[in-house]
Amino acid sequence: MNLFATPAETAGPTATLADLLARRERVDAAGRQAVRFHVSPDWQQGRTTFGGVLSALALQAMRDVCGQEWPLRALQTNFVGPVASGSFDVEVHLLRQGKNIRQVQARVLQTDEAGTEQIGGVLLGVFGAARASSLPGLRPEQVAVSKDPDAAFAWPFVPGITPAFTQHIDFRQADGGMPFTGSDEWHSRTHVRLKDATGIDAELQTVLLADAGPTPALARLKGFAPASSVSWALELRPIEVADAQGFWRMDKEALAADDGYVNEKTTLWTPCGQMAALGYQVVAVYG
Repeated sequence: MNLFATPAETAGPTATLADLLARRERVDAAGRQAVRFHVSPDWQQGRTTFGGVLSALALQAMRDVCGQEWPLRALQTNFVGPVASGSFDVEVHLLRQGKNIRQVQARVLQTDEAGTEQIGGVLLGVFGAARASSLPGLRPEQVAVSKDPDAAFAWPFVPGITPAFTQHIDFRQADGGMPFTGSDEWHSRTHVRLKDATGIDAELQTVLLADAGPTPALARLKGFAPASSVSWALELRPIEVADAQGFWRMDKEALAADDGYVNEKTTLWTPCGQMAALGYQVVAVYG
């Protein structure tokens, strides 16, 4: 995502993520299985819906159509085109159901002003049952940062400057370069949480928060330039979140940058320090 928006972007009516989920409806017809969502302008990122919430809603549609059992192990998202505020459908296809693995495709579809259905995103979710294994467990340890959430810099929400969706998320940067400051850093460490996580399970929070911050490559720039995710691969670990109001941590590393594209890695940690997800993105930087 891009933490900064164009000057034309402003805040709109607010709806929590729980509100967006409560408004969804099944719209199956003629062999098509789909879930319709209604997203308000306060979840926008420039001219499109914030990719993290778009992916979280698509995941919910997969769950609604194909079942709630088995944790999500991987989610691949291609952001094909802009998805405006308002209504859109997530069409779900069960590609394969095995003994331990289920693979599900989702397409985000929205009708434009000319009445033509456009594809906003294509996602592939992989759900896997736990299985017995002689392999010992391995969980990486979280590296400490210099500032806890109380001491870290709190990003303000500024209508017309920061994207509308950031009013729903508490960002507190602990380490690394700040965007557009000409820093020599290629990484960032940010404490992050949904301001209202009521009724949102840990899996949906993982998907949303893993896409919440900007690429740390923007810190290298000395002036504003928009950026946008092109593709996103997220690998998840089953977790439990005991502290519903606690801060997660989003650690980002720019791995390579050239030709206006950045390859980056994100590690998301739960409030208790468990690794929740590894994310890899290709990000386009327009400037």
